[in-house]
Amino acid sequence: MTRSRLRNKTALITGATSNIGRAIAVEFAAEGAQVVASGRSPQRGAELIEEIKASGGRAEFFAADLDGTAQASSALAAGAAEMLGGRIDILVNNAGIYPGSGSHTTTTGEATFDQVYAVNVKAPYFLTAAVAPAMIDAGGGVIINLGSWIARLGIPVGALYSSTKGAMETLTRAWAAEFGPSGVRVNAISPGVVHEPLPAGSDPHPGDAMMSGTPAGTHGTPDAIAHAAVYLASDEAAFVQGTVIDVDGGRTGVAVIAA
Repeated sequence: MTRSRLRNKTALITGATSNIGRAIAVEFAAEGAQVVASGRSPQRGAELIEEIKASGGRAEFFAADLDGTAQASSALAAGAAEMLGGRIDILVNNAGIYPGSGSHTTTTGEATFDQVYAVNVKAPYFLTAAVAPAMIDAGGGVIINLGSWIARLGIPVGALYSSTKGAMETLTRAWAAEFGPSGVRVNAISPGVVHEPLPAGSDPHPGDAMMSGTPAGTHGTPDAIAHAAVYLASDEAAFVQGTVIDVDGGRTGVAVIAA
């Protein structure tokens, strides 16, 4: 059974075959949106679409390798719009890559640097450039970007990844100024450490230590981010512009003082 906060809306979600993107696709469809889920794995895409349709939702999969070229982003925008009957009301720029655990500035090569910026910044930049004008012509739309808590709280690893997420949060504000007056709302979500619960007996997730001492005291789940995305995509957030919503268990906003 579908709900109705996104009824009659169409949505394109990148990186939708796993983790946060998958949860957003499922939740958007449950709220009544017609969804195009984009990703690199046709198998995982088919599993996602089957799950959504089995629950009464509407969704299609569009295989895309967002390599940072304007051509790849434009092709996705055109293909998704065709699947969605000619319009994209909501764009979620979620797809991204992390260069690996233990990533340090001194051990990151130029090829890795270029690849991470291509996927995490150039691809959503050119996808937004392709989608926003049609949203304006249609009378408005919503763009949601995914940032990260480590864009604003420095840690000694992952400088490359965190800089790309900082870029997306800056673009959120710039695009809100650029497109907001024409009816396109642009906001972002900054997740904390987020992953599905691990099977009993598994080793701890390497990111979980970062949540020690936070008000939440533990990691979040993809659903927590999906709920925030539904809010930003819905008319309930009509007065929210150029904002980054922290959904991070208090990691960046709260200092817990040990007794």
